[in-house]
Amino acid sequence: MSGQNFQTTFQRTAWVALGAIALGLGSCTATSTTSEAESPESEVAAAPEDALQVVTTFLPVTQFTAAVAGDRAEVVQLLPTNVGPHDYQATPGDAQAIANADVLVMNGLEMEFFLDDMIENAGNAELVIVDSSEGVATLASADDHGHDHGKEDDHDHGEKEDHDHDHAHDHDHDHEGEEAHAHAEGEEHDHAEGEEHDHEGEEAHAHAEGEEHDHAHADAHGHVHGEFDPHIWLDPKRAIEQVENIRDGLIAADPEGEAEYIANAEAFIAELQALDADITEKLAPFEGGTFVVFHDFAAYFADSYGLQSETLVEVPEDNPSPEDVKRVMDTVQAEGLKTILTEPQASQESFNAIAGDLGIGVSAFDPLETGDETAIQPDYYLTIMRQNADNLVVGFEGSSQSWLPLWTPQPVAGAAYQHVGLRF
Repeated sequence: MSGQNFQTTFQRTAWVALGAIALGLGSCTATSTTSEAESPESEVAAAPEDALQVVTTFLPVTQFTAAVAGDRAEVVQLLPTNVGPHDYQATPGDAQAIANADVLVMNGLEMEFFLDDMIENAGNAELVIVDSSEGVATLASADDHGHDHGKEDDHDHGEKEDHDHDHAHDHDHDHEGEEAHAHAEGEEHDHAEGEEHDHEGEEAHAHAEGEEHDHAHADAHGHVHGEFDPHIWLDPKRAIEQVENIRDGLIAADPEGEAEYIANAEAFIAELQALDADITEKLAPFEGGTFVVFHDFAAYFADSYGLQSETLVEVPEDNPSPEDVKRVMDTVQAEGLKTILTEPQASQESFNAIAGDLGIGVSAFDPLETGDETAIQPDYYLTIMRQNADNLVVGFEGSSQSWLPLWTPQPVAGAAYQHVGLRF
């Protein structure tokens, strides 16, 4: 394509993409209309009194927690499965669900920016809060659409911030002497079967009373990424660490279930290790390459497999500028990509416009923030991550294979909490 033709194509595509996103934002900014009457408190209360009541936040956290909990605990997801953290609006019934819970499991890294007020309103002094990001090596949030992912650091809540909630309450654990798992680029994370972490005296996160989170840069929907990129679950190596943190949190809340939690965690960690090995083998030929996704969620995945990610927008609610469109088009041409990767939660029109003018396809990279009712199962994570890797291979190779169909979001009205019924 000549320089003049490319400039003309870019100008036309930029305006089409901008118009499409302005019209299509409704598909990625749906808000929860769950009423208080649809809240899960009665269902949670109906569980056996001796069963551990665990509330999770959104899909990957639920998937990991369900894998570890097995049949021993009742796992309830706070957000409807078709509503992601970007779009979630809390209801009074949600705080009641937390009030009835024994354990709350979250991703952390400010992904669940809505939780502080909910926990305070719940008034559950006995609640054990498990932050699955504890000790996970982090990347800095992007200041400019994915261009500032060079900073990697061990995420230590104890040193970085004080929380006003006692995460362990009667189970004081102190991480004295425990090494945070640091995953430098290319480092392999070896979790020997049966490995046990010594969390003696693990110190629970304590938010200093009156502390306020800085959400000065929150968008119109209240969403903001904090200092660190929160999308750690999209790297299977880091997901293993999240599973370990969840395992240890459930053991702290239910010591009698230790053997079961350890066995379940070991089984799922083995699955995650196999997943990591599969993805590594598939993507090894493309090391150093750059792929294009819709919003800034793929940095950990890229970091883990020696790739780079380029994005159209930073968060789904952002409107791309003409410069954003040009940057994506330049990347596609420079890399010779055959597909660009939208996501099930986002409007597709913008990428369709770009792809149409460049003569390439639109595929999907699912960040696993939302899904249908089956998405709460642990195997769903494994399946979708393999599909994501397959779609990347198609984009890099330019295979004639047809790309996978996109999941269509279900209507949010009437959405309710999802119970996880699993048998291991």
